[in-house]
Amino acid sequence: MLPLERKLEIVKRIEKDGKVEIEQLANQLNVSSMTIRRDLSLLEKEGKIVRTHGGAVAASELIAETPYSSKSITRIEQKQTIAKYAATLIPEGSSILLDSGTTTIEIAKEIKTREDLTIVTNDLKIASELLDCPSEVICTGGSVQKGVGAMFGPHAQALLRQIRIDILFLGAHAIDVKNGLSAPTMEKALIKRLMVESASRTWVIADSSKFNKCSFSQVCPLRQIEAIITDSELSEEDKLRYSEHVNVHQVHEGSEEVS
Repeated sequence: MLPLERKLEIVKRIEKDGKVEIEQLANQLNVSSMTIRRDLSLLEKEGKIVRTHGGAVAASELIAETPYSSKSITRIEQKQTIAKYAATLIPEGSSILLDSGTTTIEIAKEIKTREDLTIVTNDLKIASELLDCPSEVICTGGSVQKGVGAMFGPHAQALLRQIRIDILFLGAHAIDVKNGLSAPTMEKALIKRLMVESASRTWVIADSSKFNKCSFSQVCPLRQIEAIITDSELSEEDKLRYSEHVNVHQVHEGSEEVS
């Protein structure tokens, strides 16, 4: 198969399945993994695909960053229900880390009257929500992402490398069985990875719309997290599929039932 024919075949498979894996392509097309990597790099430069950890996806399949103004008015009831349950998981005297996001800000609202916690966050809006909280509140510092409020960069990275946290509540842009958690930018993925490394336990906070999706840069595989907390709209089929890799706590709106 000529190089051009091979690249056309790769694009065809991505258009059909939404994504491909390097090793699988190498076996099926009878070429080396290095050859497939070169093909994917060329296709990415042409704007036809986007590389992911171990493979590639169609450019249209990637989840991009969403402004806070848009996120804050969508799936509000689900986020509040998830947050109420998440808040019950915080033992007295804990140190916790709240990742930037509209679901984690709902957790902040639930715990802002507690006085026994140490709360670290990389989100200006969460910090503002906790302005009068009697617990100790620490901001990572760093550059502020316009339209979102997340803090990133060397200052945030340095603080995250220095701390050890009991519980991390990690926001998710996209969750996929094979690719794990992913984020829209390498900088955001790095911050999230440092958060996971700093925490004894990581709870991913994600409504059901985040599942079966992939974004640009991988954060971590599912095996590195304690559990995912999501809403009742996740299908039973998906719940069973993800439960083979990680604990899934499905919270039902309007009740305290968790499955």
